[in-house]
Amino acid sequence: MSEKRLTTVRLQEMVQGYWKAAALMSAVELGLFTAISKGAGTNAEIAAAIHITEPNAERIVTAAVAMELVEVEGGRYRNAPDVERFLVEGSPRYAGPWILFTKPRWDKWGHLTEHLRAKHMDVLGQYMELSVEDYRTYHAATYSVGRGAARLFVRQVDLSGRGRMMDLGGGSGAYCIAAVKANPGLRAVVLDLPPVVVVAGEFIAENGVSDRVEAVACDFTSDPFPDDCDVAVMASNLPAYSREIIAQVIQKAFDALLPGGEMHLVGEMLRNDRTGPLGPALWGLSEAVNRSTGVAHTEAECIGYLEAAGFSQVAVHEFVKGTLSRVTGTKPA
Repeated sequence: MSEKRLTTVRLQEMVQGYWKAAALMSAVELGLFTAISKGAGTNAEIAAAIHITEPNAERIVTAAVAMELVEVEGGRYRNAPDVERFLVEGSPRYAGPWILFTKPRWDKWGHLTEHLRAKHMDVLGQYMELSVEDYRTYHAATYSVGRGAARLFVRQVDLSGRGRMMDLGGGSGAYCIAAVKANPGLRAVVLDLPPVVVVAGEFIAENGVSDRVEAVACDFTSDPFPDDCDVAVMASNLPAYSREIIAQVIQKAFDALLPGGEMHLVGEMLRNDRTGPLGPALWGLSEAVNRSTGVAHTEAECIGYLEAAGFSQVAVHEFVKGTLSRVTGTKPA
């Protein structure tokens, strides 16, 4: 049997991957999926609804159909189910800001080679350069998907009977907000950089939980943690930090937690053989663009951080399949 003939097709598809990203981002910015949801079902109707020419409507819709974002039925367009659920403006689950989250880094990714050749890195790289307004935009994006992850967290984790939860690098406060809403006896604190605390306070107030959730300025790589918490969460900022820093933060959390307290490390984790998934690998690569010391961590490494700190009953749980894992541990009583 002859060997399968090799072609460049797979490589070409990878190289043109940014075309697909641009098409999806543009469709969100134009309001394409919202227009289709409201009844625009032909190229002419879409062109009128989103104020572009009919040839350009045909171009973007043809690409959306080929990408399986839009379907055709009876000669009219309709959104694919996940697009209808998450990319129609006005929906309570609208995640458009997250789709556009990485667009500000677009040009920097075009210079990835130069970033990889750079010798200097900082603990948090460009994150330390962001203003309150920058973080307001940043966390509008993270909250649009973070609230769903937070609801999943409180469905998976029994927090009944817990007193106070600290969220390390809690950003918008999504996990704390969801946790106290689901557990009336729980209080929570978001620990993050000073500009982020301003933004977190806005989300907390908007959700009507300011009486039970506070946001406190804290660089968790160096500042002390509260000593009255029996739950610690660190979610979706794992690749932004080096192995040394993650180990240090987990140790600090262990030391600060009350006896019997629990730790939940939620993040983009690689398989132990480092062969994927692709998402965590790319988040690790993105830290070269951010000029931070962050890397992609494996599940085994994350288990090791908790065990080395002193946690018992350390285990890994699937959180969002192929995207996020959750490693847990308990501080001995």
